[in-house]
Amino acid sequence: MNIITGIIGMNNKELEKKITAIINSLIYEKGYICSVDVLLRLDYLAQKDYQDWRLGRVPYLEKVCKVNLKKLSLTNKIIRNFAKQRQLKSSWTGYNQWGKNKRILVFSKSGDLSIEKLYATHFIDTARINELKALKNN
Repeated sequence: MNIITGIIGMNNKELEKKITAIINSLIYEKGYICSVDVLLRLDYLAQKDYQDWRLGRVPYLEKVCKVNLKKLSLTNKIIRNFAKQRQLKSSWTGYNQWGKNKRILVFSKSGDLSIEKLYATHFIDTARINELKALKNN
């Protein structure tokens, strides 16, 4: 079984453990978590597909994700629950197309605002951000 099949075929409990490990890694590295980073680390989203979306070559992000909407929704739910438990600060982040045309990018086929907000919200660990800033300044 390859890595992608293994991650896609995980049951929900295994997936939650995997996502939690990814989240902890992202917080340590960046001081925040966001859906796109988690999807990339899970390999639900290929880097090339992400770049194509950012360049406006893909109409919405979910179109190029390697899993169904149920798995994507579960992933966002796990991220939200983790952020709530850890009392991370939520921050909506606009995703604009790279290049000359600066249109706002769409995450879902429906374009539903509540779904778009779930994808676009970053969760910030302010204490870790301050640690990272201190490390950078030393």
